[in-house]
Amino acid sequence: MKKFKLLLLALMCVAFLPSKADEGMWLLQLMQEQHLADRMKAQGLLLEADDIYNPNRVSLKDAVGIFGGGCTGEIISPDGLILTNHHCGYGAIQQHSSVEHDYLTDGFWAKSRKEELPTPGLKFKFVERIVDVTDKVNNKVKSGEVKEEETFEYDFLKKLADEELKASDLNGKAGISAQALPFYAGNKFYLIYLKTYSDVRMVAAPPSSIGKFGGETDNWMWPRHTGDFSMFRIYATPDGKPADYNESNVPLKVKKHLTINLGGIKEGDFTFVMGFPGRNWRYMISDEVEERMQTTNFMRKTVRTVRLNNLLEEMLKSDKVRIQYASKYASSANYWKNAIGMNEGLVQLKVLDTKKKQQEKLLAYGRETGTDAYQKAFDAIREIVSKRRDAVYHQQAIYEVCKLGTEFYKIPSTDKVLQALEKGYKVPHATKEINPLDHALSTLIKQADNFFNKDYNPEIDRKVSKALLKTYAELIPAEQRISIFKVIDKEFKGNIDAFVDACFDTSIFRSREAFDNFVAKPDAKTLENDLMVQYAKSVDQGYADTDAAMKAETDAYNLAHKTWVEGMMKLKQHEGTPIYPDANSTLRLTYGKVGSYSPKDGMEYNYYTTLKGVMEKEDPNNYEFVVPAKLKDLYNKKDFGRYAMKNGEMPICFVTGTDNTGGNSGSPVFNNKGELIGTGFDRNYEGLTGDIAYNPQLQRAACVDIRYTLFIIDKFAGAKHLVDEMTIVE
Repeated sequence: MKKFKLLLLALMCVAFLPSKADEGMWLLQLMQEQHLADRMKAQGLLLEADDIYNPNRVSLKDAVGIFGGGCTGEIISPDGLILTNHHCGYGAIQQHSSVEHDYLTDGFWAKSRKEELPTPGLKFKFVERIVDVTDKVNNKVKSGEVKEEETFEYDFLKKLADEELKASDLNGKAGISAQALPFYAGNKFYLIYLKTYSDVRMVAAPPSSIGKFGGETDNWMWPRHTGDFSMFRIYATPDGKPADYNESNVPLKVKKHLTINLGGIKEGDFTFVMGFPGRNWRYMISDEVEERMQTTNFMRKTVRTVRLNNLLEEMLKSDKVRIQYASKYASSANYWKNAIGMNEGLVQLKVLDTKKKQQEKLLAYGRETGTDAYQKAFDAIREIVSKRRDAVYHQQAIYEVCKLGTEFYKIPSTDKVLQALEKGYKVPHATKEINPLDHALSTLIKQADNFFNKDYNPEIDRKVSKALLKTYAELIPAEQRISIFKVIDKEFKGNIDAFVDACFDTSIFRSREAFDNFVAKPDAKTLENDLMVQYAKSVDQGYADTDAAMKAETDAYNLAHKTWVEGMMKLKQHEGTPIYPDANSTLRLTYGKVGSYSPKDGMEYNYYTTLKGVMEKEDPNNYEFVVPAKLKDLYNKKDFGRYAMKNGEMPICFVTGTDNTGGNSGSPVFNNKGELIGTGFDRNYEGLTGDIAYNPQLQRAACVDIRYTLFIIDKFAGAKHLVDEMTIVE
């Protein structure tokens, strides 16, 4: 208990100390204890902490949620209208697109609620409640109910969340779920209650020539000229409860929506962002940074270069393939470039030297305060990183090549069908009324429906898989490769092309017709000899083997890292430095000021861009820089309506010094009054090291100016009815 009180004091001690830079992804539930609003007020905030986050009444927090699988979205009308990024909605836009209705190229604008498109699988989640469960976890460890290293594991956290939800007044309420997560490397634990809405419909999306202008060339770069936004709407039962899609559902009457401000921004303006940043690793030691560069980042760059080149070649040949693979390509390319930029920045900014200075400072602090705990943790982490290096490298190769790259790995499991074929009515749950084979086949058919989706192209997969498996073979020594390579060597004389061709020529998953023929007359031998089935099992086993090889190191690492971060917390308390935990896809707040920056000597980047830059970048022969004719017409006529800057120019994007990372895509950018002025969508290339080390001079968050968003909706698309349902101040 004494140890916990010291950590709590460390969290609170920054209350009356001067603010440093704008670093930090702050927990809203600690705003009062850490006096976060006071530090923000010193930079220009005009709100109280309770206006931003209040567990007992409606606040800005209630207009922000998780969009889809990993983005942020905000509510901008009383009727559940969601604003997020175009790249966040890209999968949904692609899902609705076809050669006949190419919404990726042409855009989509629902002219009425009846035209809003149901999007199966798309969800929006609000944070309903946040509860500190640190004491409960610590008591379970103290009583021997759970080992300390087990508190980081999914099974323990899931069980804890289920227990707490069952005992909560929220138990049984529609859409409510709970998740328990460690923070500050396990020095604190919070339980987060989420409310999930599963009827989310597509409302509006600009054409990719606006929403994705600049493509991968401009991705992670500044200056930017993209209208990276899309809009969706939450539907619910007439009494406002979450429900799956139903024609009787109605737009959700939300408890909070954001006010939009068209007043614009200027250099030095205070801003803050709320969102769900995914992951960062600010408390790594230098050995871990090197490991990240040589394993995860190396593998992303190497493997995805091969995948992307092969995909793009085929996408440029066919509109059908382009539409099928647009979302997959964009998703893969995003962190391909991130890995390249991060490694370059880590070297150029000498981040390893910075980390070494930071860790030496903590080790010296430990010696000064008479504890060797931090030295022991440091030595343990270094040893762990050295031991696990080969397993991490191999696991990343399996993940990038096989799990992400070869789509046929995702065939549904046939284990239950094979078991039923081999055991028949000997299966424990079998009866004459319930045939286990029929049940297993029924499940397999449903899973196959997902595998044989409209966006899967076997011939593209065949080509890409050949290239990727050759890359894997080049990266991994023969004696370490996954077991399917024994089959390739023995039956195909090491010829990867021949193996892949055999997969796509003989497997029951080679086509829907072949699968249906098997289901009509299933037999065990066919499944046992199926090369795609063998491949998928080999990949899973290989990945599990690397996990097992690292199990002891993973457990030891979590405990050593917990001690290391505890030391960092105490050191920062001693120095009077604000304290925040690494990002973990939970609700955070970050703040900073709008500002230009200088990436290199003699270079200065302005803090905003305008429509003039789109016209300057236009290249009708490059699909990434095509400009729609109507946008050019509006520009030439200077027909910007009320959305222009005071000098008559049309703003597009701006940068601010908030501390963003992946998951902040789609995040609302607020002015000092808590009014919406933009939507975060990216970071700059110079700031890609920010996941490991924040640099206040160089790191910037790139944001779409809300005036450009509304200009496109109103003047370009003629969808003023959407603007009319928003609350706007000039």
